Amino acid sequence: MPPWTLAFLRWVLACLILAPFALGQIRARARAIRTEWHRIVLLGFLGMWISGGVVYLSLQFTTATNATLIYTVSPALVVLFAAILARRPLLLMQALGVMFGVAGVAIIVLEGDLTAVGSLDFNRGDLGMIAAAIAWAIYSLVLKRSALDAIPTLALFFAIAIAGMITLTSLMAYEAVTVGRFPITLNSWISILGLAIFPSVLSFSFYQYGIKTVGPSSTAIFMCLLPPYGVMLAVVFLGERLHLYHWVGFAMVLGGVILATSAELRPRL
Repeated sequence: MPPWTLAFLRWVLACLILAPFALGQIRARARAIRTEWHRIVLLGFLGMWISGGVVYLSLQFTTATNATLIYTVSPALVVLFAAILARRPLLLMQALGVMFGVAGVAIIVLEGDLTAVGSLDFNRGDLGMIAAAIAWAIYSLVLKRSALDAIPTLALFFAIAIAGMITLTSLMAYEAVTVGRFPITLNSWISILGLAIFPSVLSFSFYQYGIKTVGPSSTAIFMCLLPPYGVMLAVVFLGERLHLYHWVGFAMVLGGVILATSAELRPRL
């Protein structure tokens, strides 16, 4: 399935799922949404166009290993950008936590051989993943803007999803005319529905709630748990085996998350 078509259909279904729960809040906060429309459109562009369509496009040219390593840099960017915007030095525990988390991800993805980084083949797909990592960091920080606090989490997410779907429309239409391959089988639509439910409606909603509750820096560091989750799911559903480097990576990722989210020790760099 073409990348922009997949991204568009994913968010069409996500919007249809969200609509019954969000429309009442949208009507109640219509004025605030109209006031903040420019930020909402920006969030849709960053979260659905770049961190969606561009990611799918980039994966046609790069490997899953490269993509995972590059995209996992986004928590570090969130922490760094947040410190710059707040004009304060990085918290020591946050900095150490991010470094441990990213190193743990690298150990898992590179199967314990960190020297393999030098042999990775970087290409134009990796540039797209770099853009997506930066976009996701900016998305996380814009979500925390106080101007958006007047809009409930679900209503704001629905508005962002609508904006993202609209930004994807033109390239989806271009693919429909030039490439075709619009999904017609039941299995294709079940796959898209899975994308709409789990990594769209559920993941984005909880991520947005986390940012409103504990802030972007603490929320973003949990993205380092994605590779450990993926490995454990592969063990359970695909019969893959755990190796020593998996356990070392798990320990470093978990330690990094604990360090970065610790509220007890906060000496500054």
